[in-house]
Amino acid sequence: MAQTQSFDKQAHRGGRGLMPENTLAAMKNALDLGTTVELDLYFSKDQQIIVSHDAYISSVFAQDAKGRAVKKEDEARLKLNRLNYREIKQYDVGLRPHPEFPQQKKIAAYIPLFAELIDSVEAYAKAKALPAPHYNIEAKVPSPAKEATNAFRENFIKAMMKIILKKGIQARVMIQSFDPGMLEIVHRDYAKQVETSYLVSRGDLTSNLQKLSFVPDIYSPYYPLVTPELVKQCHEQHIRIIPWTVNTKAAIEKLRAMDVDGIISDYPNLF
Repeated sequence: MAQTQSFDKQAHRGGRGLMPENTLAAMKNALDLGTTVELDLYFSKDQQIIVSHDAYISSVFAQDAKGRAVKKEDEARLKLNRLNYREIKQYDVGLRPHPEFPQQKKIAAYIPLFAELIDSVEAYAKAKALPAPHYNIEAKVPSPAKEATNAFRENFIKAMMKIILKKGIQARVMIQSFDPGMLEIVHRDYAKQVETSYLVSRGDLTSNLQKLSFVPDIYSPYYPLVTPELVKQCHEQHIRIIPWTVNTKAAIEKLRAMDVDGIISDYPNLF
């Protein structure tokens, strides 16, 4: 079972307010700021586990090998599960200015393999004598929803956990998902090795927990849903509560005053 930290400061997608999201550079910067690295995983066409929030090469911040910006109409043909990883890696995701994050440092970056990211982060922490990294890993389901079959879920979780166990980081990992099916498999097969975190964007605690056959280690709601009563309800059931995505100092302080157990933010420097 994963080790509990006193207050879990998490860098959303590696802290995309500061660095290009879900990149090696972002994760290393998050470690420098003393935070858990939060990231998202998808399958490529050739069944490689890659680090990406979107199901496609994004028109918001990606460009091709010749420096041409990806356009919105390109996204449909650039779905990650229809591209082999060697094709995906050719796109840069760090040089274009991000319209939502003007502070974001611009550097050349690509979508990394999950295994590569772990190796890079672990080596960086060791070289700089930083604490062993903690990971909050979101298991993403494909879009459209009809592609999110139980067979897909089983294969994805098995491939993801094979890497986690091979790298020996399981004691420092929580697996999060909006998808109850993903969490059910993690709980069934790996409950003694990693923690589970249930992501929610709406609804109350009772109705949301009824979608699971077990009590997750962590409840992770969209932060406007958090009230002192919700925090109390979670703690009474021995569930930690870690809201997302909190991007102002005032909101962070308000939530900490409610006694949440951690916070996910695009701006880990605010901690």
